Amino acid sequence: MQLRNRLDWLLQVVYTTARLYARNGLANHAAATSFYFLLSATPLLLLLTYAAQWLTTLAEGSIPAAILLAALYEQYHLDRLAAMGFIPSQALLGAGGIGLVTLLLFSRKLVHAIEQAFNVIFPEEGKRRLIVSWALPFVVLPIAFALVVLAVVVQGAIQFLVQAELLGATRGLLLKLLNLLLLFGTVWLLVAIAYWRLPLRHPRLRQAAALALLTTLALYLLFALFEYFFRIEQYRSVYGALGGVVLTLVAAYAAFLAFYLGAQCLYALSKVDVAALERLMLASGEGAGRLERLVFGRARRLLDKYGRVHPPGATLIREGERGEEAYFLYSGRVGLYKQANGQQVRLGELGEGQLFGEMAYLLGEARTATVVAETEVVVLVLPPALLEELMRHSAPLARQIITTLAERLMRMNAVLRA
Repeated sequence: MQLRNRLDWLLQVVYTTARLYARNGLANHAAATSFYFLLSATPLLLLLTYAAQWLTTLAEGSIPAAILLAALYEQYHLDRLAAMGFIPSQALLGAGGIGLVTLLLFSRKLVHAIEQAFNVIFPEEGKRRLIVSWALPFVVLPIAFALVVLAVVVQGAIQFLVQAELLGATRGLLLKLLNLLLLFGTVWLLVAIAYWRLPLRHPRLRQAAALALLTTLALYLLFALFEYFFRIEQYRSVYGALGGVVLTLVAAYAAFLAFYLGAQCLYALSKVDVAALERLMLASGEGAGRLERLVFGRARRLLDKYGRVHPPGATLIREGERGEEAYFLYSGRVGLYKQANGQQVRLGELGEGQLFGEMAYLLGEARTATVVAETEVVVLVLPPALLEELMRHSAPLARQIITTLAERLMRMNAVLRA
């Protein structure tokens, strides 16, 4: 049974993620973000060209610098990229200053595009501090670019030294594995920080770290597939000198699709119970398709988590007591009673599929009636925060709750007047 509940939960998370991902139009956000990433990467390559030129000058009198320069050209085909015009072979000092300013400006646009996507994925009220929003790209992105570029450069240098047999096979393999772990850990840390800190209401750190790990693995698999199926020469033959730019844009688009998918899954983890309860409480199945009814058709997981069983005669709610939990009557029948003129007056009864106890939370008052089980009943106990999420998440359910509450108040007034 526990395994079945976990499978139901996983299926509901996947369905909720896919539904929200499509509804939020995250493919469009990924396209915009990849465009700003390309604009940010272009001046970065100009700055890296300066570094390569400085390394060329340094290599004239330094053997380690000469080895590193040879490794970069050998492993990353910098000569071919320069010949295609993707990396300028010469750069002027003024252009380097413009490249730095452009990098900072487009980095700001890149972070703003990511923030907009996260505001759609995590629709929470509130705004970021203006200073933090403006200062973030000028601090985080240069550090992130520097860490990733450093790990890639070290990986290329180690690979070159191993191929040139300048390192022992065992030592070279160990260094490659260590640097690969360093690069993986860097990407994982950056993704985890983004998942944890970018939402206005920060999710649990453990969930953010776990989703960041899965996203990083997906990114590595994605780039491995790109490396296997795509070659820059293919894009050059189709697009000419812009082949490298097109390939970079396509790779960035795929990477941001995976990045936003992980973020959407992180949000779905916190909403999967809300989505399942919505489908359970909307008995009419309003707005639900066949697939949705199949995914959320089993209630056992919710019953194990929120359900309580009461025998006949048990008092679930007592008039005058304080309490904000609401109850969804899954099965059975309860009676409603209220004190009037020193006597307990029966107001009516509720059957399965109905919600009760929400009035105390919505009105902020004590319980207005006593609820007694007339048969054995199974109820789902909904904490105030969960009831609030349900009403915010589902307009049909909120409308149903308000309608039921109004009808109950009218019936209560009619009985008291009589």
